[in-house]
Amino acid sequence: MPRPPASRGPTGTTERALAPDLARGFMLLFIALANTVWYLWALPSGGATMHPPSEDLPDRIAQFFTIVVVDMRSYPMFAFLFGYGMVQLARRQEAAGSDAKAVAALLRRRNLWLIAFGAVHALLLWMGDVLGAYGVAGLLLGWLFLRRRETTLLVWGWVLTGLLASLSVLGLLSMPFLGSLPDEDAAGMEALAGSIADPSFLTAALDRITVWPGVALLQGVFGLAIPAAILFGYRAARMRVLEEPGAHLPLLRRTAVIGISVGWLGGLPLALYQVGALDLNATQAQILTLPHMTTGILCGVGYVALIALIAHRIQNRDREPGVVVTALSATGRRSLSAYLGQSVLCAPILSAWGLGLAAWMTSWTMFLYAVGVWLVTVVIAYGMERAGRRGPAEVLLRRLSYRRVNTPSPASAPEGDEGPHQERTTP
Repeated sequence: MPRPPASRGPTGTTERALAPDLARGFMLLFIALANTVWYLWALPSGGATMHPPSEDLPDRIAQFFTIVVVDMRSYPMFAFLFGYGMVQLARRQEAAGSDAKAVAALLRRRNLWLIAFGAVHALLLWMGDVLGAYGVAGLLLGWLFLRRRETTLLVWGWVLTGLLASLSVLGLLSMPFLGSLPDEDAAGMEALAGSIADPSFLTAALDRITVWPGVALLQGVFGLAIPAAILFGYRAARMRVLEEPGAHLPLLRRTAVIGISVGWLGGLPLALYQVGALDLNATQAQILTLPHMTTGILCGVGYVALIALIAHRIQNRDREPGVVVTALSATGRRSLSAYLGQSVLCAPILSAWGLGLAAWMTSWTMFLYAVGVWLVTVVIAYGMERAGRRGPAEVLLRRLSYRRVNTPSPASAPEGDEGPHQERTTP
C-alpha cells in the first residue's frame, strides 16, 4: 500500500516570524509577576485579587501595576498566540502534503500531551498550571472551529467576549444593591492556594492535583477568556498578521491603542480598591473581577499588536538584532521550557513545603523576585541559543507529538530549526 503523504516537522529558525517569539519572551515576565502573587502564603489575602492588604508605598505601587497591567492580561495574550500557532502548524502540514485527517491527528496529539504536561506540572509544582487549560481549549476549539470561515471565527470570538461583557454590565449595575451585604472572605481562592502554605510536600501535591482539573476546565472552557483569545488568534493567523505585520500596520496600531487603553482602564477600579482608594465591601470588589477579566482579553491582544509593531520596526533595520532582542526571542522560542522553569525557580524556594522564603517577603520584594526569575530564564535561553540547543520541554513535546522524528545534529539544526522532520503514519 502507498504511504500517506509525509508531513513536515515544526518550524525552522529562518522561517519564524520575530513577533510571536518576541511577544512570548517578554510576556513571560508578566506570567512570573502574575503567578508569584500566590506564593505570599504567610500574609492574609486581599480577597478579590489575592494580593495581600497593602500598607507600605512600595507594596501599593507593585500591586497597582500588577493588577492594571498584568493580572488577567497575560494568559489571554498567550492564548491568542497559542491559537495563532495551531493555524500555522496546520498550514505547514498541509503545504507538505498532509491531508486534513493527518493534520487533525497531529494537533490532537499535541493538545493531549499538553494536558499531560500540565497534570505533571500541577502534581509536582504549581496548582495554577495553564498548560492543561490550553490543551483542553485546543482540543475543543480545534474540533469546532479550526476549519471554519474567517467570519465565523471573528463572530464567535466576539460572542464569547460579549457574554463576559454582558455579565460585567449586569454585575456593575447590581453593585449599589450589594452595599449592605456583609463582607466575604476569599475562602475559595485561599483554598486554591492552600497547597503553597502546606508544609508537607505529599499533601500539597495531592491538593494540587485535586484542584488542577477544575482549574483547567474553568480557564480553558468556562472562563470564556482563553477560548475567545484563541479564536481571535485563529482569525489573525488566517490573515498572516504576525508573519506580515507591514501589510497590516493600521490594524495593528488600532488594536494596540484600543486594546491596551481599554485593558488598563478596565483594571483601574480593582487596582484602586486594592490600594485603598476605592471603598467597597468584598462582595462588590468581587464583581469588579468580571470587567477586569473581560477587558483583559482586549488588553492581551493589544499587547501582541504592540509587540508586532516593534518587531516590524526591528526587522526593517539594516543591522542585526541586538543582544536584548535575541535573548527575548530565544526565550520565546523556548516558552514552554521557560514557563516550567519559572515554577522550578519559585515553588521549591517560596512554598512552605520547600524553603519557605516567601514567609519573609511582601508584594514589592516578591515583584523583584519575579523579575529576577524571568531574567534567569532569559539568560539561560540566550545561552542555549548561542550553543544551538533547543528547549528540553519543546524537544520532549515534539518527540511525543510527531510519531517519528529524525533529529538533525545541533550543528545543522539550532533551536527552532524544525523543518526536515517527518511524521509517518502506519499504512
